[in-house]
Amino acid sequence: MKRSLVFISIVFLLSSFSCKRLLDTKPVDFLAPENAYNTPEQLTSALVGVYDVLGNTYMYGSRMLYLYGLEGDMSYYGATNPADGPQQYDFNSSHIEVVNHWNALYTGIGRANNLLANIDNNQSIPEGTRHQVRGEALFLRAYYYFLLVQTYGGVPLQLEPTRSVSDAQRPKASAAETYEQILSDMKAAEGLVAPITTLGFGGRVSKSAVRGMLARVCLYMAGEPLKDVARWAEAASWAKKVMDDGEADHALNPSFSEVFLNYARDKYDIKESIWEVEFHGNLKTSYNETGQNGNVNGISSGNLLTGTANGLVKVTTELFFKFREGDLRRDFSISNYTYNATGPNGSKTFAAIPTHRNQYYGKFSNKFRREHEALTDKASNWTPINFPLLRYADVMLMFAEADNEVNGPTATAIEAVNDLRRRSWSSGIRSITVTDGGSGYTTPPTVTISGGGGSEAQAKAVVDVNGKVTRIDFEFDDIQGFKRGTGYTAAPDVVISGGGGSGATATAAVFLPDEADMEPADYATKESFRETIRLERIRELTFELLRKRDLVRWGIFEESMHYAGSRIRVDVPTAYYAVPFENVENKHKIWPIPAREINLNKLLEQNANW
Repeated sequence: MKRSLVFISIVFLLSSFSCKRLLDTKPVDFLAPENAYNTPEQLTSALVGVYDVLGNTYMYGSRMLYLYGLEGDMSYYGATNPADGPQQYDFNSSHIEVVNHWNALYTGIGRANNLLANIDNNQSIPEGTRHQVRGEALFLRAYYYFLLVQTYGGVPLQLEPTRSVSDAQRPKASAAETYEQILSDMKAAEGLVAPITTLGFGGRVSKSAVRGMLARVCLYMAGEPLKDVARWAEAASWAKKVMDDGEADHALNPSFSEVFLNYARDKYDIKESIWEVEFHGNLKTSYNETGQNGNVNGISSGNLLTGTANGLVKVTTELFFKFREGDLRRDFSISNYTYNATGPNGSKTFAAIPTHRNQYYGKFSNKFRREHEALTDKASNWTPINFPLLRYADVMLMFAEADNEVNGPTATAIEAVNDLRRRSWSSGIRSITVTDGGSGYTTPPTVTISGGGGSEAQAKAVVDVNGKVTRIDFEFDDIQGFKRGTGYTAAPDVVISGGGGSGATATAAVFLPDEADMEPADYATKESFRETIRLERIRELTFELLRKRDLVRWGIFEESMHYAGSRIRVDVPTAYYAVPFENVENKHKIWPIPAREINLNKLLEQNANW
C-alpha cells in the first residue's frame, strides 16, 4: 500500500509482538482478539492485512501476471521452463501454483473473517469508521471468493473465524451458492464504503469499485457455467450506476497510453482507474510493497537503469491483427522494440517492421513499462508499478455487453463502445506514398512534413541501389510506436530534399475522426454487436488478466485456444509455444481442488475430470 495504511500496519505489528519468556506456557507473542481490535488504528491495521493479500506472490504480486494462463488465446508464456504448470496447461491437483493460489485466497478470507467478527468489540470507535472498515472487509472477502469460484468452481464457504479443526470440515458449496454469497457481501459493502472522490485514490475500495465489480460478478453469472440470464439486467444496472454517478464523474482519460504510464509514475487517475493493486518502493528503504508488474509481463531488460525484467509474456500474431491500423492501443500494448543491455534509462533498439506473420510472436506485452517508474534507483526484478483491477473502460464495455443481451443494440450502448474507440483513434498520418522515386540519391534524403493542421509527424526515406526513393517510413516513437503525429485534419505536404538526388515526390493520407466509429453492420443485430463488443474487449483490456475468463463465460474457451494453437502451427510449425494451446481440455476451464485440501477436508469432493 502506498498510503499511510502501510505505516500504521508496521507500527502496529512492531508494537504488538514480544518475545516469549522461557518455559512460559501462556502465549504472549500475539494479541488476543479482544485486545487487537480496540482502536481505529488497530482496525485499520487489520484491514491492511486483508488488502495485503492482493499483492501476494501467488496473486497480483507475481504469478497471476504470467503463470496462470489468464491471457487465454492472445498471448503465451515466453519461456520453456518450467515445463509444467497452469501456463502450459499441464498440471495436477498437487501443483504448487494450484495449492499456493488457493492458500493465498483463503488467507485473505481468513483475515477478513477475523476482522469482521471483532469489528464491534469497542463500540466507542465512531460508527462511521466501523462501517467503512466493515464494508471494505466484506467486499475484499467477496472478491477473494470471486477469484476462487472463477478458478476452482464452487468452494467451501468459510464466513466465520476458524477456531477448531472441525471448523475446517466443510463441504464444497456449489458455484451458484458461492456467487450468491459474493453478491450478498458486495451489496452489503456498497452501502458502507466511501465514494471514490472522498478517498482520492484507487488503491482502496470505493463505492465505484463495488458497483463496477458487482457488474462483473453479474456478467459472469449470466454466462457459463451458471447461465443465469436474469443477471444480464443486473450487470447493466450496476455498470450504469457507475456511469451515471455525478459525484464520481468517471470519464475516460483522453490518452490511452497515459492510463498505464500513470501506474508506473505513481499517479492516480480516479476518473478512469477505479480500483488498482498498489505497490511501492525499490527495496532501498524500510517500507516496500513491491511486485513484478512490468517485470514478468513487460519487455525483457538486463539494464539496471531501465529496470531489469524477465519479459515472460509474449503475444500471438492473432492479437496484433485484432487491431485496425490507426488504433493507438495496438502499438502501445504490443512492443516494437527491445531494451538495450547498457545505456541510459529507456535505451532501446526498435525492431524492423515485420514482413511475415511468424515475426510477430517474439513481441512482448508492453502496457507496463519499467522505464517510466517514478523511482529512478530501481530494484532488480521488483517494481512499484500498480496493477489495474477495474477501469472505467471496462465498466463501459460491461454495460454495453449486458444491455445488448437484454435490449439488443441501444443508442447508449453503441455510444459507449464508440467513445472507447474514439479515445484511442489516431489523428495522425495514415501513410506516405512515394509518387515518384526520383533519381541520383546517394544517401537517404530528408523528409519534411508540414501543414494539414497537425504536428510532430516524422518520417525517413529509403533509397534503393539505383538511387531511387522506394518508400517512406515513419520514425519510431517511445510511447506510441511510430511518429505519425497528431491533430491532422487534412493531408499535409511532404517535401523530399537533399541526399544528392532530385525528383522524388510523395503524398500523405491522414486518419479521419469518423473512422473510429463502428460501421452500421457492427451493431445491426444483437449477434453482430455481441461480436463487436467481444473484439473491443481484446483491444482495450488485453494483458489485464480478463481474457481467459471471458472465453469461459462466453462458452468458447476450448475452441478459441485450439484455434490459436493451430494458427501458431501454420505460422511457426516447430514452435514450443503452440503446445499449451494444444494441451487445453474442457476440464481446464477451472483448476482442480488442491489435493492437500481433499486429504484434510473429508467433506470435499474433487472437481470433475481431475
